[in-house]
Amino acid sequence: MDRENTMVELDRRRSSKILYVTWVGFWLNLILSVFKIVAGILGNSRAIVADGVHSLSDLITDVALLVGVRYWMAPPDHSHPYGHKRLESLLSLLIGLALGAVGIGIAWDAISRIGRQEGEHVGSALALFAALFSVACKEILYHWTVKKARELKSGALEANAWHHRSDALSSIPASAAVAAAMWFPAWAVADLIGAIIVAAFILHAAWQICLPAARVLIDGGTDAVVLARIAEYAKRTPGVKDVHDIRTRFVGQGLQVDLHACIDASLTVGQGNEIAHALEDSLCTAEAAAYIGVEIFDVLVHIDPWYSEKDPDIR
Repeated sequence: MDRENTMVELDRRRSSKILYVTWVGFWLNLILSVFKIVAGILGNSRAIVADGVHSLSDLITDVALLVGVRYWMAPPDHSHPYGHKRLESLLSLLIGLALGAVGIGIAWDAISRIGRQEGEHVGSALALFAALFSVACKEILYHWTVKKARELKSGALEANAWHHRSDALSSIPASAAVAAAMWFPAWAVADLIGAIIVAAFILHAAWQICLPAARVLIDGGTDAVVLARIAEYAKRTPGVKDVHDIRTRFVGQGLQVDLHACIDASLTVGQGNEIAHALEDSLCTAEAAAYIGVEIFDVLVHIDPWYSEKDPDIR
């Protein structure tokens, strides 16, 4: 019970920090979106207006994160005895798909404009400043958000960080479009080629977000290296002779684990139960997470007898 209360309190603190980071991103996205749209209209630049509208898409993922974090951090209940952490993976997948859609949209728009872009971009110093200022702000926001996401082990927050970067990247061809229109009107096609390249980076980022999220949602487990570390750490528990049949599945950014632990066959049921609880508690500590390389949220231990005079592989 103490372990459950501790986990609930840690989740509450983590949720509060995720909300703070997301609110910062939300307000910055809103300010930049309005600024780019206004600057694009005043500067007579369709590219910057479109870039401002694209920035509004970040607000959707910010809102989704602000709403979603309150649910996936909720403690286990009767209808969700294993908790709600998979909602984070579901949200990460949705953000990744949204990011992929943005990348496809940018690429499609650029391809469709090749050969007929002449005269589309008029541009002005105000529009160019808006685009460059957006690139700088969103790149800074990306680095700060992704750092916090990794500290908090939040896949959804890291996915949202990549959405910030996609906005920064999409502002680059918009900046090039305005600059080309202002100084070299004949080179306007360069920004379309750049947009296609940027779209490829965005699609790669979307894939990197969707793949781990999908792995969680289909009950994917960890790799052999982590399994070996779990076994090594488990055998540190006093009374545990060996462990085998370790099974894992990702839940959010952490693992649920069930395993068989071998203890001396002469021990009582009560003594075996104490060892099992000690093993469960030890695997859920911060020390275990640092050694294993991933946080473990929940452990189920099955006790097997250990016969010292026989081959230890006999169960």
